[in-house]
Amino acid sequence: MDTIEQKDEKVKLAIEIAIKLSLLGLVIYFSYLIAKPFIPIIVWGIIIAVALSPLINSLEKQFGNRKKVIIGFIIAVIAVLIIPTYMLSGNMIDSTTTLVHTIKDGNITIPPPTEKVKEWPLIGEKTYALWESASNNLSATLAPFKDEIKKMTISAFSALGSGLGTIFMLIGSFIIAAVFLIESKGAVKFYHTVLRRIIGDKGDEWAELSALTIRSVVTGVIGVAVIQAVFALIGLGLMGVPFAIILAVLIMFLTIIQLPALLIIGPVIAYVFSQGSGTAEIVFAVYMLIVGASDGILKPLLMGRGVDIPMLIILIGAIGGMILMGMLGLFIGAVIFALAYKLFGLWIAEVKENTTDETIKNT
Repeated sequence: MDTIEQKDEKVKLAIEIAIKLSLLGLVIYFSYLIAKPFIPIIVWGIIIAVALSPLINSLEKQFGNRKKVIIGFIIAVIAVLIIPTYMLSGNMIDSTTTLVHTIKDGNITIPPPTEKVKEWPLIGEKTYALWESASNNLSATLAPFKDEIKKMTISAFSALGSGLGTIFMLIGSFIIAAVFLIESKGAVKFYHTVLRRIIGDKGDEWAELSALTIRSVVTGVIGVAVIQAVFALIGLGLMGVPFAIILAVLIMFLTIIQLPALLIIGPVIAYVFSQGSGTAEIVFAVYMLIVGASDGILKPLLMGRGVDIPMLIILIGAIGGMILMGMLGLFIGAVIFALAYKLFGLWIAEVKENTTDETIKNT
């Protein structure tokens, strides 16, 4: 009889636990759905706050009043994001509208190519023929590509809209980062508490490791990309290459996603040599090739500094995370892979300790 009653109690307990777990699961699931639209902007805010924290601390020491320093810095960054975006988007819309009307009216003229275009390797003859045809009759030359041009135009406006959306998301992320930076002590304490709750005694160490890894990715990936883009912009500007700013941004983007900057630099050098082949062009080509290859030198110097993790581990985590999750994965992947490396190291160390203890006992 007691056995039957015990079984009934266990069944009731199991049902009660299942109901509570199901309700808890539903609460967590719906909470995730509610928070889902805001997760990227909050995660970006955390990443920006962690990356800017050393800079804000140094500015606070110089100027005092942490809150005013943070607000002033964030306002300056937002202004830097908004003003060029507003000017560039307005100019692009006006230029595109004018171009469309000009093409429809047939008023656009293209200068004929020079004979040096024929000397371009592989594509010289075909490029010369197409260019010459376009200079004589642009409408007839573009007629076979009407559908492709329409698709490219739609894609360009879609990319412009997506770019504007990204800018506004970054602005929101910087505002959230400002909140985290102003309340940095509380935010850091909360993060440490959560990790101690999940991991235990290693929580504080892992919290510090994740912060250092994010800063390492910022300096080693994004920092190198910005340096390359700035030096490329200097070279492009001095040679008077059209759309220099756009080309520099493309070089920065390629470097961030770990593609060779030579994909942009190569055609630019070819374009410069099509305009002339003097000393200036040769110096420009050498300079741009050095800029394109500089990430191979800068990345090992900057990435992994101050972190007890090999540079290769952080780089693999960043690239793999970006492939899996986009730009956010650049940081999340690096942090997760660094923590996984630490876990693996602890596991190996534990095996070594057990082996050493057994050897001592046998001796």
